[in-house]
Formats: sequence, C-alpha cells, structure tokens
Amino acid sequence: MFDSVLGLTADLIAALAGPLGSAAPAIVLFTVAVRLLLLPLSVMQARGERVRRRLAPRVRKLKDRHGRDPERLRRELAALYAGENASPVAGCLPGLAQLPFFTVMYQVFVSSTIAGQANVLLTHGLFGVPLGQQFAGTVAGFGLISGPSLVFAGLFLLLLAVAAITSRRIRRTMAEGDQEVQPEVLRRLMPLLPFGTLLAAAVLPLAAGIYLLVTTAWTAGERAVLHRSTLSPA
Repeated sequence: MFDSVLGLTADLIAALAGPLGSAAPAIVLFTVAVRLLLLPLSVMQARGERVRRRLAPRVRKLKDRHGRDPERLRRELAALYAGENASPVAGCLPGLAQLPFFTVMYQVFVSSTIAGQANVLLTHGLFGVPLGQQFAGTVAGFGLISGPSLVFAGLFLLLLAVAAITSRRIRRTMAEGDQEVQPEVLRRLMPLLPFGTLLAAAVLPLAAGIYLLVTTAWTAGERAVLHRSTLSPA
C-alpha cells in the first residue's frame, strides 16, 4: 500500500520533470501544489492559535484557581472552550493532518528504490549535482571549495535565512502568549527548532534539502499572511 503511494507520487513528480527539464523544479512545483491543497488546514490552524491566545488570560486564571484539582481544571477548561465554540486542540489537528503528506514526500526523496525499481528522480541534478547526492559525499568527491559544494552552501544559506525568520516569529508569538504557563525549557527550545532543517539538509540528499527549503519558506510566508489577515477567530 505505502509502496504504491510512493510510486504514484514519484510518477507525478517525474511527469512534471519532463516539460520542466529536471526533477529539481518539479520538486518545487509539486511541494507548492501540496501546500496549496493543505491551505484550508493552515487557515484552521491559524484560527485555532488565535483562539488559544485570546483565551490565554482566562486559562491562566483557571490554572491558578484549580491547579491542585486536575479534574476540576479539566472540566472548567472544557466548559471555557465549549462556550467559545472552540477546541484546545483546534490548532494542532491540521498540523498533524499534514504529516502523512510530508512522510510520503520525504520517502520519495530519500528512497533509492521505489516499488522495486530504481528511483530515477535521484539521477536528476541541480547545477550539476545529482539530487540523490549528500553533502558529505559531495565534499569527499569534489572538495569543500568546489562548484558542487557551493550548491549545498547556497541551500544552507537559504535554509538559515528561513530558519532565522521563523525563529524570530516564534519568539514574538511566545512573547504575546501566555508565558507564565509555558515551561522554561519549552521557551528556550522552541525558537531553536527551525534550525534543525540545516542539520537535516546536511545529512539528507539534495532533493530532500530542496523540499525542506520550499516547505519551510512556504510555512514562513503562510504564517505571516494568515496571522496578519482579517480572518475572524474560530
């Protein structure tokens, strides 16, 4: 079942690669198409986050009042969200729904074989670097200061820029939220998570790095638009 899904996804990307001349722009186009498909879920997620921020002061008061009675606190929180026609997990479910799509995309880009056949997508290249090539292999084969290594360097710089923007937004969002109920470890860790894409791109094939760049850049732009839009909270 999963192999058939991978095969279908790989075939779609290969079909896009034909007129585009390479799988690299096909990866970009396919990732954008997937994110457009999931846009309604992102809107739901943004609305859910707005509800949580709006209710944060009342949630804090309930935790201060009923912190020693977990069952009473649970009931009060449930009543609070029910009164607002909202759910405390409304902002989480859309993100979870995206995981199957991301898992398939990831597997397509890191699998050497799909449905028992060689993954031809990894034979395509970007500026002469095969999409199946990893950074370590590129440095070993061509040296640290070389054209192929510079392709990875450019990818890392773009990922770093997107991660920095995302990290700054996370810090601002957390500052506007209910900091008193956020564990200290969480407040320190969350802004660092976006930089994990750099570590991932350093060990994954170039194709996966392209995917990471496109999807994280889309997420950064999407959040900037949705959280500045006039959509009413849900």
